[in-house]
Amino acid sequence: MLERIAHLLSSHEWLTARPWTHLARDGVDILLVAFVIYRGLLIVRGTRAQQMSLGLVGVAIVYIGARYLGLVTLSNLVDVVMSSLVLILVIVFQGDLRRALMRVGEHDVFPGMSRTRETKVIDDVVAAATELARHRIGALIAFEQHASLDQFVSSQGTRLDAQISPELLLTIFHPEAINKLHDGAVIVRDLKLTSAGVFFPMPETKNIDSSLGSRHRAALGITDETDAVVVVVSEERGAITVCFRGNMIQGLDGPRLRQVLLDLLGFKESPKKREKEREAEKERAAEREAKRPADALKEEA
Repeated sequence: MLERIAHLLSSHEWLTARPWTHLARDGVDILLVAFVIYRGLLIVRGTRAQQMSLGLVGVAIVYIGARYLGLVTLSNLVDVVMSSLVLILVIVFQGDLRRALMRVGEHDVFPGMSRTRETKVIDDVVAAATELARHRIGALIAFEQHASLDQFVSSQGTRLDAQISPELLLTIFHPEAINKLHDGAVIVRDLKLTSAGVFFPMPETKNIDSSLGSRHRAALGITDETDAVVVVVSEERGAITVCFRGNMIQGLDGPRLRQVLLDLLGFKESPKKREKEREAEKERAAEREAKRPADALKEEA
């Protein structure tokens, strides 16, 4: 096959011998195949299939090398593995494949409405996180992206499937003895609050600063394994942190938290709306500062 492609490219007759309609059709065909491959790479990004693809590339290199060097036994062995590869992939990655097929039809007919929902979810999470930080109430909010978090959690928690609102998040993380959900994390999936009271496993081998609490450790552990973005509110310091890819961005306030989440989650926003949100956040901050002396007087009384 490679010899035929090389012969075709070395000869210029194929450009003049074929009609332009055939050339246009071949060009469209190539572009469609490239688009399908590109979408496939986006789907597996951040999942276990991404790591598996490196192994498949290694197997392919071994197979080509064995065929080229005439290593019959090795090439036959790899050929047997490759013949069952599709079945193996379906069994191992059935959860990821199901979610990938579901994402094929996720694109909204009206992208403007989708962006509005996305920014509203971010705004609600930012409002809840800043309020929790002000009262020094711990919280763990995980945004699931391409990789499913279900296979990495040590406790599935409570299924909610609810619309996100600041009031709901504040209620979940309110530290009361009868509230069994406040110690765990919540998972945001497809712009909805799907689960609460979820516990992520602690990382075993990763070197983590001993001053960090269990929430930060759990967030670093899950983001090191997946492409999730996790918002952590410290109960001791009242500080807001964002964890992603095993990294941390600490000491965030409301506007910076909002911008970080928009950037990491890939949500787009017009500059005009961004400036309007900044002005609104400044006004809200000024109102909170004005209320603090009154709150302090009430506490003293």
